[in-house]
Amino acid sequence: MGNSKSGALSKEILEELQLNTKFTEEELCTWYQSFLKECPSGRITRQEFESIYSKFFPDADPKAYAQHVFRSFDANSDGTLDFKEYVIALHMTSAGKTNQKLEWAFSLYDVDGNGSISKSEVLEIISAIFKMINPEDVKHLPDDENTPEKRTEKIWRFFGKKDDDKLTEEEFIEGTLANEEILRLIQFEPQKVKERLKEKKP
Repeated sequence: MGNSKSGALSKEILEELQLNTKFTEEELCTWYQSFLKECPSGRITRQEFESIYSKFFPDADPKAYAQHVFRSFDANSDGTLDFKEYVIALHMTSAGKTNQKLEWAFSLYDVDGNGSISKSEVLEIISAIFKMINPEDVKHLPDDENTPEKRTEKIWRFFGKKDDDKLTEEEFIEGTLANEEILRLIQFEPQKVKERLKEKKP
């Protein structure tokens, strides 16, 4: 393995990322080069993350969602992501295993990080997701989920929760695995993200 191709991406990180994601060595090295170009320090700030994220959604406003995604991946809460955290973020939001994705989704929805989800936290994330949905697409959503409030209500009902109840991680994952409707309602159409990722490969 010639080291010139991978720039400064260490073999350990490369192997770990290949093990934990579906990306190939070539993809990882290419991404690393463009990552270093955009972030010479090797770390990406929330603002930079938002700006990269918004390139995937030129016709929408992903800022609020990107902030939540960033928060959920900033493992050590230092306000930056390194390349590893960044790639895992890309992987989890586009290609992760269902269980991993749901653990991540739980941390995304657990806005205050207290280990449980409230209805208002669900509304906060769903509102951020709605900002990324093309207004044309919103028109085609069923009546009972065509606003953030209605969609939140629908999710909360699926979980059988009262307004001031809380949702634990276990309930969240079990409920979502048992009901594909919930899975569809809690996520932003990842298929679109995947298509954009393919188009935008550096």
